[in-house]
Amino acid sequence: MISWMKIVWNTTKVFFAFSICTLVFYFGLLWINQEYENYHRYDEPKGKAVKVFNLSSDTDSNVVKRLFYFYQTGE
Repeated sequence: MISWMKIVWNTTKVFFAFSICTLVFYFGLLWINQEYENYHRYDEPKGKAVKVFNLSSDTDSNVVKRLFYFYQTGE
């Protein structure tokens, strides 16, 4: 009888430990998700930012040149 109660007690402890760890992990993921939802990565840059990508009028030849460069270097 004692061993049966010991098995039930140990199983209960493992269940509660697993439940608590699962809840901590779940709420941690929710917290991280909330932090990144508030992060505005597409806002206009501040300071002396420079526009890097510039489309010219000959976009067809530019696209072909960029595609060949991608195939040659893999970048």
